[in-house]
Amino acid sequence: MSDFDLFSPTEMHSQLREMVREWGLKNVEPQASEFDESEKFNESLFRRFGSELNLFGVTVAEEHGGTGLDPVATTIIIEELSKYDPALMLSYLAHEVLFVHNFYNNSNADQRARYLSKVISGEWIAGMAMSEPGAGTDVLGMTTSAVREGDYYVLNGTKQWITNGIVGDVFLVYAKTGPNARDVSAFIVEASSPGFSFGRKERKMGMRASTTSPLSFEDVQVPVENLVHDEGGAMTCMMRNLEIERVTLAAQACGIASRCLDEMTRYAASERKAFGEYLVEFGQMQRLIAESYSETEAARALLYHVARTIDPTKRRSAPADAVKLFAPTVAEHVSRAAIQVMGGNGYTREYPVERLHRDAILLSIGGGTNEAMQKNIVRDLKRLYR
Repeated sequence: MSDFDLFSPTEMHSQLREMVREWGLKNVEPQASEFDESEKFNESLFRRFGSELNLFGVTVAEEHGGTGLDPVATTIIIEELSKYDPALMLSYLAHEVLFVHNFYNNSNADQRARYLSKVISGEWIAGMAMSEPGAGTDVLGMTTSAVREGDYYVLNGTKQWITNGIVGDVFLVYAKTGPNARDVSAFIVEASSPGFSFGRKERKMGMRASTTSPLSFEDVQVPVENLVHDEGGAMTCMMRNLEIERVTLAAQACGIASRCLDEMTRYAASERKAFGEYLVEFGQMQRLIAESYSETEAARALLYHVARTIDPTKRRSAPADAVKLFAPTVAEHVSRAAIQVMGGNGYTREYPVERLHRDAILLSIGGGTNEAMQKNIVRDLKRLYR
C-alpha cells in the first residue's frame, strides 16, 4: 500500500496534496511567524489561493465556476497547509467551508450568479456569522433578529467570535425570523450595508494571523432576495454545514500534529545530543515520540474515514463530532510533547512548535467545544440504541 492509498484515495487527491504541500512550503511557511508576531492577516497571500491556485470553490461544480471536487480534497488542502500556518488556514476555512460550500449548497441560481464568482476568485473575502455573546454552543439561544418589512428584512443584533471579521466583504448571517427557537433563517449580508459594523479585533492566544471580531447589525436592510433557502428553514442547512466544518477543523489539528511530530523527531534524531547520544536514544524521548506518532496516525485515519462520507444531503453528525473531539486533543498532546522533547528550544519562538501549540488550543473550542461534542455524540448514540 502506498502512502496515498488511505489519505489520498485517487490520483487526483495525490496530485492535489503534492501541489499544496510544495506551494505551502515555498509561500506559506516563510511568512507564518512574521504574521503571527504582528497579529496581521496576510491578505495578499490569502487572495492568491483563489487567483493562483484555484483553491476556492473546491466543492462547487465546474459549471458554476468551481473545481468540482469533494470534501476529501478540502480536507487535504487544510491539513497540508495547516502544517505551515494554521491561522491563515482558519481564515481559508471560514471563507471556503463556512461561506462558499454552505452558500453553494443552499442558494438559488440568482444568488449564485451575484456572489459565487466574487468569492471563488478571491475578489471578495467571506465568512459566516452564527455565534453570539450569549449563544455559542447554545446556538438556538441566538437573539439576532430579522423582521420582514416589504422588500427587505431588517436585521438587528450582534455576532461574536467571527473569523474574517474586519477583513470580510460578505457574510452568511443566521438570525431569528419567528418566535420559536428553530425559526432560524440565513441571509447574505454585505459588509458595506448601512448599519453593519465590525467591533474591535480580538487579541488572541493563538491563530493570531486570522482576524476575529464581533459583527453588529443596527437596522440593516437586507433585500428579500438575499434570504438563503426558505424563511425559518436554515436549521438543517446550518447543522449539515457544521459537519464539514468540524471535519475540516479536525484536518487543521492533524496538520498541526503531523508538523510537530516531524519537528520533534528531526530534532531528537539529528540535532540535539545529551551525554554523547542523540536524544532519540533515550527511553523518555522515545515514549513521547512513539505515542505522538500513534496518536497522529489514529487521528488521520479517523479524519479521512469520516471525510469520505460527508454529504450535505445526509446526516453524519456523530462521526463528524467524534473526529472533532479526538483530533484537536491529539494536536494539543503532540504539540506539547514536541515542546517537551525540544526543551528550551521548543519553548522559544525560534522553532514553530510554540506557535503551533498555541494555535492548536483553539480547535477544542471553536466550531463546537469538546464538551459539546461529547454531549452530541451521546445524544446520537442514545437515539440509536433506543
